[in-house]
Amino acid sequence: MTKTGESYTAARAALLAARPPDGLEAGAAPALATSDEAIRQRTGRGWEEWFDLLDAAGMARRPHRDIARWVAESQGVVPLAWTAQAVTVSYERVRGGRAVGQRSDGFAISVSRTVGAPVDRLFTAFVDEAERRLWLPDARLRQRTATRPRSARFDWGEDGTRVNVTFVAKGDGRSTVTVEHVRLADADEAEKARQWWRQRMAMLTSALESEGVDA
Repeated sequence: MTKTGESYTAARAALLAARPPDGLEAGAAPALATSDEAIRQRTGRGWEEWFDLLDAAGMARRPHRDIARWVAESQGVVPLAWTAQAVTVSYERVRGGRAVGQRSDGFAISVSRTVGAPVDRLFTAFVDEAERRLWLPDARLRQRTATRPRSARFDWGEDGTRVNVTFVAKGDGRSTVTVEHVRLADADEAEKARQWWRQRMAMLTSALESEGVDA
């Protein structure tokens, strides 16, 4: 409303119609974490009701942690759950305090692929260093933790960023992997990381699926 000179009602309507983050274009309205219908199903309130509550509670200038705690504790949303974070981040975007992908500790990106390979095979491709070098020759990953075949966490080089990977079996010899690269310095670095991971994940998918063809 402040930036465009629109009426409050018009500005709010534009925000509620915002696209998901992956579809956001330059100059578009801030993206909400999910649709109005979905957040209402999860919490019993739509976005407009949430924003009114947060405004009335004086949250517009409060830090992310305070807003998330208020949403979780005073409104009965499970602390640290996705829903509390979704409400908080969407509110910060609407109020101009946070860009798409920005978190309290930097920027984050997420890239997912469904691969024609069993989940255990996909997991090994990430956690086995020799295997990983075949499709991530220039990666700087140092494993922190791993739970076969569900998740793995890595430090990335010396820049303080981290890579979190989750794996889900889909049945019929297929599985999905999601890579989240967090603590990135700014939006430009986040976009570079997104494109890099997309390329590498495509390479991994091709390599694993060709194994099945050769077999």
